[in-house]
Amino acid sequence: MGKRGGGRGRGFGRGRGGGGRGGGQRSMRTNYEDVAKTNEFYEKYYNELGLANGAEHEEFWSALKRELPNSFRFTGSKGQALPVQQLLKDRYIPEITSIEHNGELVEPPNAIPWFPDQLAWQMTTPKNVVRKFSPFKSFQQFLVSETSVGNISRQEVVSMIPPLLMDVKPGMTVLDMCAAPGSKAAQLIEMVHGGEEARTRKVIRRMKIEQGREVSPEGPLTEQQMQEEEDDGDWSDDGRTTGLVIANDADYRRSHMLIHQMKRLNSPNLIVTNHDATMFPSIRLPSDTDSKGVQRTNHYLKFDRILADVPCSGDGTCRKNVNVWKDWNPSNALGLFSTQLRILVRALQMLKVGGRVVYSTCSMNPVENEAVIAAAIDRCGGTSKVDIIDCKDALPNMKRHNGLSDWKVMDKQGRIWPSWQEVETERMSSGNEGLGKLSEQMFPPSDTEQSIPLDRCMRVYAHQQDTGSFFISVLEKKTEIKARPEAPAKEVQPQAQQPSIVSAVNQIESIPTNGTNPVEKIDALDDIAPPTENGDTEGVTAAARQNKEVAPSAAVTGTKRELDEEADALMSTKRPKFREEVDDPAPQGAEDRQIHWPPPPGAQLEASRPETIQTLPAPPPPLSNTNNALKKNKQPYEEPFKYLDSSQEDLQSIYNFYALSSRFPRDRFMVRNALGHPAKTIYYTSSLARSILETNANSGIKFVHCGVKMFVKQDVQAAFVCPWRIQSEGLPILEAWVGEERVVRLTSRKILRTLLVEMFPKVDGEGWKGLGEIGERVRDIGMGCCVLRIEKAEGEDGFSERMVLPLWRSLHSLNLMLPKEERKAMLLRLFNEDTPLEDHSKDRFHTGNAQQKIKKSPDEGVEAAAKLDGNTSEDEDGGGVSIVVGNDEKDVGAAGLGDEVKAAEALGDDAGKEDDVVPASMADEVAAESTEEVVRMEE
Repeated sequence: MGKRGGGRGRGFGRGRGGGGRGGGQRSMRTNYEDVAKTNEFYEKYYNELGLANGAEHEEFWSALKRELPNSFRFTGSKGQALPVQQLLKDRYIPEITSIEHNGELVEPPNAIPWFPDQLAWQMTTPKNVVRKFSPFKSFQQFLVSETSVGNISRQEVVSMIPPLLMDVKPGMTVLDMCAAPGSKAAQLIEMVHGGEEARTRKVIRRMKIEQGREVSPEGPLTEQQMQEEEDDGDWSDDGRTTGLVIANDADYRRSHMLIHQMKRLNSPNLIVTNHDATMFPSIRLPSDTDSKGVQRTNHYLKFDRILADVPCSGDGTCRKNVNVWKDWNPSNALGLFSTQLRILVRALQMLKVGGRVVYSTCSMNPVENEAVIAAAIDRCGGTSKVDIIDCKDALPNMKRHNGLSDWKVMDKQGRIWPSWQEVETERMSSGNEGLGKLSEQMFPPSDTEQSIPLDRCMRVYAHQQDTGSFFISVLEKKTEIKARPEAPAKEVQPQAQQPSIVSAVNQIESIPTNGTNPVEKIDALDDIAPPTENGDTEGVTAAARQNKEVAPSAAVTGTKRELDEEADALMSTKRPKFREEVDDPAPQGAEDRQIHWPPPPGAQLEASRPETIQTLPAPPPPLSNTNNALKKNKQPYEEPFKYLDSSQEDLQSIYNFYALSSRFPRDRFMVRNALGHPAKTIYYTSSLARSILETNANSGIKFVHCGVKMFVKQDVQAAFVCPWRIQSEGLPILEAWVGEERVVRLTSRKILRTLLVEMFPKVDGEGWKGLGEIGERVRDIGMGCCVLRIEKAEGEDGFSERMVLPLWRSLHSLNLMLPKEERKAMLLRLFNEDTPLEDHSKDRFHTGNAQQKIKKSPDEGVEAAAKLDGNTSEDEDGGGVSIVVGNDEKDVGAAGLGDEVKAAEALGDDAGKEDDVVPASMADEVAAESTEEVVRMEE
């Protein structure tokens, strides 16, 4: 949903340009029914606007005062999501529909009728009923289990709408300007990867047939998708998607929470950045030749689709955010208008001609919605340049209202103004009190030759389908634009000498307040001494005014390229270098410069003046302390992205050990350390992601994440064993290209259950005989990582669809490289059981040298026991050993583990390893954010 945030930190908000959830701190323990659902200004304003008249009026307010139903979405590719969805339909819905309460059948969860493939669901059953009947307990266990492994995401229904209206196709470049916490960005990633699984399977099948190799049978769902995939799709990279999603957030901590959520999707086509969305920097592309054969040296990325889900007052979320009823006031929307407008204009500047921007908020206020749309179109040259797409035929089963063409504006004193002319008249006669934040652009546009079709915007209200309230507008860029500079507010009051400081203070002190909000007196100063045209204007936020005072001088920053005429006049001293829609050469010396002053208000500013900031990138801190090193803006140091040469020694050993097909790309492997050496983790990215990261390496753009973990280094028991194991998140990308030498094939449900329940079953001696059809294969296969391919087979003991899991063959045993929560989720999904796991490695804690070491040190005992089976991995600096049980280092614990290890445990799978820049101090916050949805489900 639109992020609630902005302003001076009052009301609902914090932050600017994306990245403030605002709304105060929501307590999960607050009883919604006990909160008074009344707010004089809130009800007065929306009744005056007449958002729902006649018979709808009572339904409108009644719905807003009811608690919001739970909703969730099945995530990932169709091959992942549809089987989990089918399980809900076949196993849990029939159990729930048989429940009677007070003589009536309980309503089960229902699919959202307008969401494609019924992958979104809503449940309206009261909590007292859910707690009373056991089928709901099983259903909740299913939700929590699948959420923990990323197959289900708790997401508000209206929040799912904007991505569906973007019409994203595989191969497109997409930007989410205000992405945290990541639910919409996850939808965009799924769309960019649409059909990829079917395409790659078709390519692999064709390749194997050409090579005369065995072709594995596909399940019916995969076969259907392969038949549906069109030949004119995204085939240029052997079926792998060539598109890209850039997910941005202005708040550094929330950008890392975004990473933690998005990692579930395992996409090499994702980049996460940390910038103020109002000043999102232009991203340079490598030099190339255009369609006319002309060499382009200054070539910048333009996006096919952009989502601007902007910070907003959030007054449409009152069904889940009780603070709306307590704290709503008109200043919230008035203070956010300028920020929202700048984000939308910046989005239109970065958009390709023919591309779409989807603008959305979770507010009902036209000042944040239709007024922003109208002002942005006007600044960009009118509807001949940017137009609103009519989406009345999109999502046909979804109820909605048209956008408003006429509205009124409420000032911070609660007075409602029908027109800007009346505001000007009041200012002339009575002064500026209470009117300081109002501007002409907040009112409906006057009649012009090119009227803006605001009725094509979309409003969704709570009573229409039992959801929150939301606003969405889809804009199309029809031609290149030159955005008009942001106009200063008109000064209509008679010019008078500004009061002295002493007199101003006396007037402020004489103004009665409620004594609880110190910001009231700050607002009073704006009324007593309003900004003039020569000073700050009404449209500039407090943070921007503060930063303007300390912006770097020309002498400090050196030669700058003149800003294009579309640059916001009020931001001209502090914007980063923006490239216009036409790729033209930059002046000498300015090509690689990016000016990043001021930093986003969400970041802590350095106490020193900007004159002390160097224009060249500072050298990286020592490698031994990169996780704790801070940049000058107090943000943790981000390790650089260094791509490996395809002939690098470690990569060569990987190619040989896994018999990796030569058709798999070998120029996209990356590490994150200043030396560019694969010390512990090797990542994989898409080709376009590599081009962007390398071309903009020294530009000042703040990249905080890219790439999927493909290989992780661990201790091995023989020199001929490859120490690089395939990471589970990279396995779906790589598995089809691994040679038969490292593949184990399985068709039996019984044996898979054994591997899920038993951790480290013995293979040496007679142990392999207990593993059925794979016994001889795992007995004879060499030590190291291998791929377990679970293939389709007929009969009750077979599987209807193929699966792939990572397997580790050690000296004495075998182990699925899966975290415990994923093992439990698969047991519940495939076998409908919650069987306790059996860890056979613990049997060796009390034998041999390990037993002796346990008496000396708990840490040494755990290390020794794990080394007996060869399941350890060395830390990046070589100074320690971490236990590898499952797919990460968190499933075996011991007394004496340090705070950093505990932080990694809190974060989950593979967090805190090598170069995941998540400081230990952030661990609790990230863990709390990522588990919040699970807690809500358990309640």
